[in-house]
Amino acid sequence: MSAATYKDLCIDAVDAPRLARFWAEVLHREVDRDDADLTRLTGPTERHTVWVNRVPEAVTVKQRVHLDVHAASVDDVLSAGAAPLDLETFRWKVLRDPEGGELCVFERDPVPDERLYEIGVDSADPERIATWWADVLGSTVAIDDADGSASVRVPGAPFESFVFSRVPEPKTVKNRIHWDVDTADVGLLVGDGARILREPDDDVSWTVLADPEGNEFCAFVEA
Repeated sequence: MSAATYKDLCIDAVDAPRLARFWAEVLHREVDRDDADLTRLTGPTERHTVWVNRVPEAVTVKQRVHLDVHAASVDDVLSAGAAPLDLETFRWKVLRDPEGGELCVFERDPVPDERLYEIGVDSADPERIATWWADVLGSTVAIDDADGSASVRVPGAPFESFVFSRVPEPKTVKNRIHWDVDTADVGLLVGDGARILREPDDDVSWTVLADPEGNEFCAFVEA
């Protein structure tokens, strides 16, 4: 039995409504709640939810977590408010969102109904951390022999996989994108190797944790 299941996605932003409108257009989600501090995007299921949270810190370093998306053309994402970063090196297009965070666009014909393709994560040891998340989610790991990346299918999620790719630089700041999970017991996650960063209190009902490579995620205990 898995220790947790995927719940939803969270993105930090200095201007939450503006960044939420960008991602709503790119991902084909609806802006359901729109205020300066917390904006919610919704889709066909609860797991399509994306929370855009206001934070004071602007983007200062390359994001260790980014979104890969499907689009008919990179121009569609540029017209939504993105800026080009690298349109030539890879078979995908690397852009910056309106606040400077990286994202990758995979041009498709036809375009899948689910516009979110994968969640990419920088890693010191892709196979190790992918195996950890696969164990937590009750999934499996696939290794790409060409580049050493490791992907984990995410059961029930409205995207295909977490994809962990090796980078030389260490994690230095809080991730601006993270995911939430549902669990029967936070102790299951801690027992597997997660570290508690914040316990539930008067302000939050969830537990903030870090995986073995320090990636933040939030766990909600199922009633």
